[in-house]
Amino acid sequence: MKRTILRIPAVKSESGLSRSTIYLRISQGLWTKPVSLGARAVGWPSDEVEAINTARIAGNTDDEIRVLVAKLEAARKWTK
Repeated sequence: MKRTILRIPAVKSESGLSRSTIYLRISQGLWTKPVSLGARAVGWPSDEVEAINTARIAGNTDDEIRVLVAKLEAARKWTK
């Protein structure tokens, strides 16, 4: 799978969540933090959005998703 960066409209479409819910989930540790694309632009790696959606569909608990989010964000540090 090609790794791409999704902007908020695409993330909303992929997840079915509103912008405010995405940012609420970020604050709760249930969604990955966005990556900076510039001074006023952010996005999310498409594979992270897919992984979180897959976990939700699979019925993972919030605690399990928090662990997943932590792993996804930690993996970013290895790709530098």
